[in-house]
Amino acid sequence: MNIIKLDATESTNSFLKELSVNSTISSYTVVVANKQTSGRGQMNTTWVSEANKNLLCSVYITFDDFPIHQQVYLNFAIAIAIHEALLTLKLPNLEIKWPNDILSDKKKICGILVENILKGNKIMASIVGIGVNVNQEKFPEDLPNASSIKNCVGKEVEIDEVLAHIIAQLKNKIALLESKKYVLLQKEYESILHKKNVPSMFKDTENVLFMGKILGVNTINGNLRIELADETIKEFGLKEVSFL
Repeated sequence: MNIIKLDATESTNSFLKELSVNSTISSYTVVVANKQTSGRGQMNTTWVSEANKNLLCSVYITFDDFPIHQQVYLNFAIAIAIHEALLTLKLPNLEIKWPNDILSDKKKICGILVENILKGNKIMASIVGIGVNVNQEKFPEDLPNASSIKNCVGKEVEIDEVLAHIIAQLKNKIALLESKKYVLLQKEYESILHKKNVPSMFKDTENVLFMGKILGVNTINGNLRIELADETIKEFGLKEVSFL
C-alpha cells in the first residue's frame, strides 16, 4: 500500500483521479490531506472540515472483472468496511444512513464519495473518497447533525489509526465482493441501515411529508425501498427523499 500525504489539496479524489490518468498506480494507493480547499460530497455537495483535525483521504482500488451493473454491492462493501473500522473505536450506536453516511448516535461522522473508472460495461477502478470527523469539536450552525469521533468517545484519536482500521476493513470487504458474496454483503448492509423497519417521517422533493418504513435497497439501481402507510412500496433515488 502506498500512502501519499499532502498538506493541502483541492480534493483528494480529484488529486488521485489525475494521478491515475498520468501514472500507473497500484491498488490501495491512498492520498491523505490535512486540508481540502474544495472537498466534495454526494451530488456536488461540499465537505466542510477543520484543517489537521480529521481524516480526509481517497483510496484507489482496482478490479479485474467487475461488471457495472453490480456496483451497488461495491457501495455496500465500502460502507460496511468503514462501519466496521469505526466499531473498533468503540463509537456508540453506529449505523449506515442510506446510501453511505456513517452515523453515531444519529450524528453524521463520516461521508463517502465513490467515483468509478469505467471501460465498457466494467468498473476498472474506483476512487473512494472518505471524510471522517475525527478530532473536530465544533461544527457550523448549518450542520446541526454533524459530530466527530472525539465528541462521541470523549477523547482524541490518532488520525493514522483511523486510516489503518479503514484500509484493513476495505481489503476484507472488497475480497468478499470479488468472491461474489453479494447476498452476504446485502444482508450485512441492511442489518445496520438507519431506520430500517422503523415507522418514520420522510420528505420528498416537493416538500411533502409522509410516513413510511425502510425495507432495504434495490440491488439493481441502488434506490431506497420504502413501504408507505397504505402498504404500497415506493423507491427513491439519491436526493429524492429526506430523513426527518
